[in-house]
Amino acid sequence: MSAEEEKFDRLLLAIAEQHKNGIPEFLGTIASFLRRKTDFFSGASQSKWEGLLLKVFQKESELVIEEPKNEPTKIETAKKEPETLKNKKDEPISEIREVENSIQEELSTPINEADDSEKDEVGKLKPNAGNGCTLDKYSWTQTLQEVEIKVPLSNSSPLRARDIAVTIGKTSLKVGLKNQEPIINGQLNAEVKQEDSVWVLQDNKTVLITLEKINKMTWWDRLITTDPPISTRKINPEPSKLSDLDGETRSLVEKMMYDQRQKEMGLPTSEEKKKMEILEK
Repeated sequence: MSAEEEKFDRLLLAIAEQHKNGIPEFLGTIASFLRRKTDFFSGASQSKWEGLLLKVFQKESELVIEEPKNEPTKIETAKKEPETLKNKKDEPISEIREVENSIQEELSTPINEADDSEKDEVGKLKPNAGNGCTLDKYSWTQTLQEVEIKVPLSNSSPLRARDIAVTIGKTSLKVGLKNQEPIINGQLNAEVKQEDSVWVLQDNKTVLITLEKINKMTWWDRLITTDPPISTRKINPEPSKLSDLDGETRSLVEKMMYDQRQKEMGLPTSEEKKKMEILEK
């Protein structure tokens, strides 16, 4: 299973869990979107769009057969009949979310010691497992392409999307409950693509926001400019993710990782090596 295939999983799960009647209702929402926002139905004959749907679902069905039996099924109700789905309105996606939410993240802690080559990093926060930062009111993770933010909301009753106020600007972000003091309100670390940035309400209590970076060649050291910075030198992208990047981006990330290791060992970076070679010549 590739990272490309999984990149929308969290977003789709958050959307799917709001469909209390299960998979049929979720598929109905997708079909409604295609009808209202595209020419999927009107731009082709019925036999063509039916054939396309059949082809797509047959392909996924074949992949299920090929997958190892011990691989967990992500949405178990796909095997159930619609009537069963109606009788178990909160399953199965809410169960998946409960497992995820049971894992409490520790707050990011500052770097207290560093060698001479990294004295400037002392006091900065250590990146969390997602190369971002976990603060007391929200957490965020990042790849070179996007930033994902989780904002837990405390309320006596389950929340709905209409209760939330989220404003995503090109360089700003505001998040909170309507008619209350916002939890996040400030300038972003860098510009984002507004049209490709989205948010959903997850589990009726957590806002999940995905921001698409404009500059896909740098790591953010903070979400909002007033946040404490993390040490980008300590960022360590998973090797498995590197293979999913295009050639130019992968080369840049590998160069950044190489320079980071060189600095940790007190050795010259790639740029410093080039300067030394020029001086020698």
